[in-house]
Amino acid sequence: MNSKTITLFVGALVLIIIGMFTFAYVKRADIEKEDMSEQVPVDQTAYDGIERIDAKHFYINGVHTLAGEILMPTPCDLLEHDFVIMESYPEQVVVDFTVINNADICAQVVTPQRFLVSFSASEEADIRATLQQRSVILNLVPAAAGETPDDFELYIKG
Repeated sequence: MNSKTITLFVGALVLIIIGMFTFAYVKRADIEKEDMSEQVPVDQTAYDGIERIDAKHFYINGVHTLAGEILMPTPCDLLEHDFVIMESYPEQVVVDFTVINNADICAQVVTPQRFLVSFSASEEADIRATLQQRSVILNLVPAAAGETPDDFELYIKG
């Protein structure tokens, strides 16, 4: 082989390699543009950091009572709750916590908001919770024998 053929071969190889890297770069940029355009903006709220709710669980005479507190980002956050009992056995109960905050300006001070939820269901009921329509972990701590919701202090550890 002469030097002219080797030079042409090496030049063609370099052009092919440059073309491959350019093609890969352009395709990656197109894919990133598609990913950004397909993403639906997610509304971020101050309550997204709350992923777990701890509550003391009482079951007395067919009535479940959940007592606890949730740490809210501001003292202006008011905690409300509702529950839905689904017809099955054992019943499936979803306790839905919602937050109302109509304040324009409020100090950003973490403040505990207490709750007491009572509902009738079988002892084997499956109890879950949502906060602002988002599923959260519900950590139920069983009440000690003889303990009632009336004399319960809202200090939960664990």
